[in-house]
Amino acid sequence: MNKRIKKPRLRKPIVISLMIFGLLAASVSVYAAFIYNKVNQTINHIAAQDPSVRQNQSGVNVNNIIPVQHVTKALNKPITFLLAAVDEREGSDGSLNTDVLMLASVNPISHQATIVSIPRDLEITSAKSGLETSHKANYFYAYNYNKNKQTALMETKKMFSDIYQVPIDYMAIINFEGFRRLVDQFGGMMIDVEMDMRYEDDSDGTHIHLNRGSQLLDGKQVLDYVRYRKSNLGTAESSDIERNQREQLVLNQLLDKMTSLNGLAAWGKVLDIIGETIKTDVPADELRTYMSSYRDLKPSAVNFIHLDGEWESPYIVIKEKDLDNAMEALRGQTGLVIDSPVRTD
Repeated sequence: MNKRIKKPRLRKPIVISLMIFGLLAASVSVYAAFIYNKVNQTINHIAAQDPSVRQNQSGVNVNNIIPVQHVTKALNKPITFLLAAVDEREGSDGSLNTDVLMLASVNPISHQATIVSIPRDLEITSAKSGLETSHKANYFYAYNYNKNKQTALMETKKMFSDIYQVPIDYMAIINFEGFRRLVDQFGGMMIDVEMDMRYEDDSDGTHIHLNRGSQLLDGKQVLDYVRYRKSNLGTAESSDIERNQREQLVLNQLLDKMTSLNGLAAWGKVLDIIGETIKTDVPADELRTYMSSYRDLKPSAVNFIHLDGEWESPYIVIKEKDLDNAMEALRGQTGLVIDSPVRTD
């Protein structure tokens, strides 16, 4: 008598598994397309819209510059940015003064970068700026924005480029609120707070209450740490120079978090924040290239330069030699040399 051999019933589980796999693959594909579209939307929102902003990118007198190397591709040449952060919180009077101001040059060929923090209270004389009176360095973006918000980035970039004889390619502005949201999105930052920090100002909503020691800070606390200078509650005060050092420490950690970011969901939220709080004059096509190659652009070595100075109310005064050395380091990253010193008149 022949016995009927039953075959294992694997067909249904295999079909179900294939269906689940297919749905997962389709979901990933749909979400990847969503992120791709979101990247493009973000880029189109924050990038330069008017082609005319690409003219006169550096603002430096080209007769004073000797090219050391010629590069043409976006990722094959050094890039120099003027980076600024503004406070647009309720109570801040909407001044748009740039409380954070940095010149950063990134060389994707050597994988090195130089970042110079410009003290917000650094004096820019009328002879340098072309205005009737001297002003602090943090004044000029707001001044140009109030004149013409469409050209504010270009005009501010050109002025600093001319003063310091550094070819600045682009400028980027970030709202402090965007900075806070980015830090929160990354789960905060481990910061070794060097001293107790206390400051209260109900008029602009500033409430700084940080204790000394290593700790995990959220976005609001990191922003307080970066901005702290004065105290009205008995703690030691901080100089503009010390604040610049904290800015550089936090920026370096933020860059590390950005370049280690994984996952489409995480990128989707970060792109929302970037699109809502950052503005730059980088053309959309170039910005798209930079964002798609951000891991290659991240330098392996960053030279942070602190400009130490003396407080001579209401300005920070820096030795001309220190300023010249800092700008020479930036020019070294750009691959340019210059045959005349920084204007000091």
